[in-house]
This record gives sequence, structure tokens and C-alpha cells, in this order.
Amino acid sequence: MRAYDRLTGAGGQTAILMDAPPETGEDVRPFVRIATFLRAAGLSAPEILAEDAPSGLLLIEDFGDALFADLMAADRDRQLPLYRAAADVLLALRAVDPPDLQVCDAHWLTSMLDPVWDWYAPETDRQGKAEFLALFDPLARQVAETRKVLMLRDFHAQNLLLLPDRDGVRRVGILDFQDAMLAHPAYDLVSILQDARRDVDLGIEAAIVDYYLKSADSDPEPFRRSYAVLGLQRNLRILGIFARLCLRDGKAAYVDLIPRVWGYVTRNLTQPDLAPLAPALSRLLPEPDPDFLNRMKKRCPKPPTP
Repeated sequence: MRAYDRLTGAGGQTAILMDAPPETGEDVRPFVRIATFLRAAGLSAPEILAEDAPSGLLLIEDFGDALFADLMAADRDRQLPLYRAAADVLLALRAVDPPDLQVCDAHWLTSMLDPVWDWYAPETDRQGKAEFLALFDPLARQVAETRKVLMLRDFHAQNLLLLPDRDGVRRVGILDFQDAMLAHPAYDLVSILQDARRDVDLGIEAAIVDYYLKSADSDPEPFRRSYAVLGLQRNLRILGIFARLCLRDGKAAYVDLIPRVWGYVTRNLTQPDLAPLAPALSRLLPEPDPDFLNRMKKRCPKPPTP
């Protein structure tokens, strides 16, 4: 829905043109609002250089091309320090009062599961779904009772850039935060450590969670439980989103990411408080074995010829 172009001036300076047409449902104002908040909090969001909100146009600061995902792929030894830098951004967000935004409450957590029933497992019977939600709802309510922080929502290695000329948490350039909400502090930690697009070593995930807990001085047990609940919720939703991208939008490549996401689902179900949900999900959701994935790809419509 959005397009981006790098513009270069006569003197060699660059900026990014964001084109987010309002007629497609886009609105640049939330991006401007959250970017302004993040910069005021001492973090690196792009500066807004020019704005034409009615036309859906923004000219924003260019953070370059040093994506965390690319840096990690080129040198695995950089993974731990880069993930720690990302965790420092989330720790900084804990220390500031968040803006007035929609709250990620128990109802939101539950309703956001709809894509998994609608697209990944559309034959799920109503009773089976109700039985699962009856087990999930108390866990969602426990998560929702915790103090909320600003949740950037799409906080992962492809939306973060290294800015080596800056200091501290400002060395991390942040993108794609226009859908920000208020949520449990573990949500964005799950987002980056259980990345649907790249493998994160289990040892690194554990090390960063430990680092976050020690730095935040949080009670480990309830935080880890909430981390697993949010990991389950987020990855179940992603299963549905990836199925929809294939079956509705003709983007078959997303099917290849489903096994990784399924792995996160099964991993989160090993948390003791979530273990009772495992039998219900095993009855409701088909395992994404090669046969299942191939059948899904065969149902993927071909994109229209340009």
C-alpha cells in the first residue's frame, strides 16, 4: 500500500519519499505522530522533512541501508550485540510515559487470532475454536492486566538500521511504527526474537530475554509466561496472515515461512502455563508438513499479468 523512493539532491544529500495514498486506506499522520514521540524520547525515528498528509506524502530522513537483518546475515558474530541494542530500545520505551493510543487488551489479543481460523484452518469447527478460546482467554487477561508501554508492533530486524555515527540507543534507527499501540512490554521482544522471516538462535533468544529481565528488574516468572502467551498469539496470527497472503493475494513465497512460524507456536506451548492449550491446538490446526504446504501453494492464485 506504500511506496518508498530515495531522492538525491544536487549536493548529494538524500531523503526518502513515502507515498501512502489515502484512497487505499493509508494515513501518514500516525507515522508522523509516533516519529515525533520517539525522537522526543531520545530514540532515532526519521525526521519529517516535509509533509502533505491529504496527499499521503512524506519526505523523511534517510537512515541508509545498514539493516540489522543484512548485517546479521553477513556476520553472525554481530547478532548478539545487535539484538542487545534492539532490547535497549525497548528498555528505553519502558522509562517514558506512552502516548494516548489504542490498548492491546484481552479482546484485541483474542480477536487478532481470526486469520488463523479463517485462512490457515478454515474447517475448524465452532465448538473446537470455542474450547481453545476458553483456555486462552484467562491467559490473555493476565497479560492485559500488566502496565502498558508503547508497542511498535513491527519491531524486527528488517525494520531496524544501524546508525554508527550516533550514540547509545540513538544508534538504532527505527522504521515502520505507524501501527503502534499500548501493550505488554514483552510484545515487541517477541516480535524481534521470534522473527517470522529469519532464524534466531535459541541461545541468543534466551540471552536477550535474560538481559532484558535483568536490565528492567522485572519479575522473571510472570514476564516469561506473558512472553510465551504473546509469542503463541502473535505466531498463530502470522500463520493465518501468511496463508491469506498466499490464498487471497497470490504470494506463494510466504508459504515457505510457515514451518518457522509453526516452530515458534510449538515452542511457546512448552511453557507450563500454556501446556493445556497444546492438545486443543493439535486437534484444530493441521501441521504444516510438505504435503499440506504443497496443497496450499496449488491453491494460490496466479498474480495478474502486468
